[in-house]
Amino acid sequence: MIRTTLLATAALFISLPAFAQEVAQADEDSMEIVVTAQKRTERLQDVPVAVAVVGGAQLERLGAQSLESAQYLVPALNFRKSGTAINQSLYLRGVGTATFSIAGEPSVSTVLDGVGRSRAGEAFTDLVGIERIEVLRGPPGTLFGKNASAGVVNIVTRRPGTELGGFAEGGSFFNNGNEYRVRAGIDVPIGENVRTRLLGFYSDYEGNIFNDAPGVNRRVNGWQRYGFRAVVDADVSDTVTATIIADWRRANDDCCAEVIGTQPTGVAALALAGINFQGDETRTVRHNLVTRTEEESWGLSAQINAELGSHTVTSITAYRNYKNREIREGDWIAQPIAGVPQLHDDGPQTGHTFTQELRLTSPADYAVNYVLGAFYYHAVTDRTFIRNVIQCGAPPTPLAIVPCGSAGAEPSTFPSGSADFGSVFDNVAVFGQANWNITDSIRLIGGARYTIDNLSVDHIRRSPLTGPGIAANFDQGVFNSVAPGLINGTPAASNGVPFRTQTSDTDLSGKLGVQADLSNDTMAYATWSRGYKGPAYNIFFNLSASGTNVIDSETVNAYEVGLKNSLFDGRLIVNIAGFYAKYKNFQANNPDLIEGVVVTRFTNAGDVSTRGAEVDFAIRPVRDFNINGAVAYTDARVDQFNAPPGATVVPAGTPLGYAPKWRASLGMDYTVRTGGFADVQVALQGSTQSSQLSLFDANPVVRAQGTIGAYSLLNGTIALLGEEDKWKLSFVANNILDKSFAAAITNGGPGGALRYLIPREADRYFGLTARVNF
Repeated sequence: MIRTTLLATAALFISLPAFAQEVAQADEDSMEIVVTAQKRTERLQDVPVAVAVVGGAQLERLGAQSLESAQYLVPALNFRKSGTAINQSLYLRGVGTATFSIAGEPSVSTVLDGVGRSRAGEAFTDLVGIERIEVLRGPPGTLFGKNASAGVVNIVTRRPGTELGGFAEGGSFFNNGNEYRVRAGIDVPIGENVRTRLLGFYSDYEGNIFNDAPGVNRRVNGWQRYGFRAVVDADVSDTVTATIIADWRRANDDCCAEVIGTQPTGVAALALAGINFQGDETRTVRHNLVTRTEEESWGLSAQINAELGSHTVTSITAYRNYKNREIREGDWIAQPIAGVPQLHDDGPQTGHTFTQELRLTSPADYAVNYVLGAFYYHAVTDRTFIRNVIQCGAPPTPLAIVPCGSAGAEPSTFPSGSADFGSVFDNVAVFGQANWNITDSIRLIGGARYTIDNLSVDHIRRSPLTGPGIAANFDQGVFNSVAPGLINGTPAASNGVPFRTQTSDTDLSGKLGVQADLSNDTMAYATWSRGYKGPAYNIFFNLSASGTNVIDSETVNAYEVGLKNSLFDGRLIVNIAGFYAKYKNFQANNPDLIEGVVVTRFTNAGDVSTRGAEVDFAIRPVRDFNINGAVAYTDARVDQFNAPPGATVVPAGTPLGYAPKWRASLGMDYTVRTGGFADVQVALQGSTQSSQLSLFDANPVVRAQGTIGAYSLLNGTIALLGEEDKWKLSFVANNILDKSFAAAITNGGPGGALRYLIPREADRYFGLTARVNF
């Protein structure tokens, strides 16, 4: 039989370098783990890959809801929070992609149960029923090639058990807005050869920010989310297994309101009078439109493994459907007034993705063992974006609040615009990677991936009246009217036909390396890999003819050396990695001003590089006592910046956004075996990071304003464990030291103020959870 039993040993570790843990430690004291870092079963310390793993039990102890929480457990992983969920993004080793364009893709690939999530917003699903999260640091080059120029986050869910059983769990969290959550699952075997699992979840959170606008007057930045996941594992025959997964999820998030953290100037100061502007300690907004996101997604996948002689053939077929509606407050005050126009956005988006992967895996004991494969990807996205503005002239002198439509106000005008735009991605790739055992202790590594990318886009904007943040009509007719001295054409040439364009590219990426067993307990390796991310366009609401150029493919050459050590009979694991990566045609967002509104422009920013070192360790000095942690030093910076027309060059040496130089995590858990009705488990988790840049700008003053200061967090859990794990009662305390910080800082607020996004983790809060297993 080719089915392998999966055991959750990853729960013991915060950041232990492995890609997929499949077998528990050999005994209670050893931490030896078998992994599948190269899509085959291998001993962890034999694998020349730097990866971090977070176990599902670890996430549950911390009350983690999404990948946003996982960033505090893996130092190399960072998270960029945005005003709405669809625009959030992940960073690895200081590199990531943040864009509002629907024709740009992330640099960090997110994979759930073998299926890639095509859009950045889809990656931040609820972490329910998770076996482990695996973070592959750096471009894989060969085996994981799509949207992975900076790395891969691979999420693996728990599989059905062979016996009837399940769990029910309820939790209440408080002191930073109330949250209630319920989760339940059941495993039902059907005969000897079929196993099923059904999992459901619901959570409701008030939010961590108070909106004091008339007619609102409540907490925001919360959510209501619910959904299910169904899994069927079947032994079709002695040589064939199949796994079918179906999932559905709905989210209604009133997130994420940006607080005004610095004192506005002019009439905006009067409109926000009474709010205590304290930078990242501000917790009040005054928005008459509640920023929110409405999402619905579902998917279906089928994985088939079949023995073909001594080889294994794997097929993974998947279809995903995604709907998102982004409703955004864009003026950050409670009403339109003279001097501060009201700007409100509504942007529904739909998309679907089909993927197919085929792999052939040779036996591991061949002198030359290998994995060969082919991959196909088709993703379609369509969006309608509507912007409505109310304005009524300049503020009076002396300054006073004059609501639009009131006596004394100039006549109101109502600029508006509506855009329909879309993108279609097609990607085909063939790949292979082999290991050549030239001696018993030395192995050579080689692999290649050939990729064909095709991208087509369309866009049409209709603007009955232009105004703040609303450009004139744009379509094929306007584009065709471009002439010398008229780089954006003329709106008078609008013909109502959507602008269309397309591009394609091919790439040969790969991997080379060598590894050597220095002893039975120590392995060293050195690798080179070339990563690739396909071409893009900056397709967004205010597209103009001068912004329709192709954004060239992003490539990276990455070098890594590592040393893996398993000492004291496996009770101490210390793994060290050093890296350097050079990116060409780096795709990035740069600040821009369009029709008086601060936005970001998606471009080829030029050449950037990242270098650094990482240490991961895990210690089990005695049974039931685990200490684990990681330290990462990352220096990610601009080498040569390509400024778009009209923009200022960002100086060489400028740090990249969301790339703190130092990050570290340290945790421990200890279980006291009482011999009574319940054992006691105590766990502590700490994380720290140096300052990081949130505003990537050519102006050093702006960069200083947009720098997020260093901060440290401490979380803890005390739990009672019932006999044979029949029940568990936990008390959770997060951010025990009550350290406030911002997840993002942006300019362009009312009256020149800075806007801050404050995550839930920036305040101390507590929780109680109860779980019953049966």
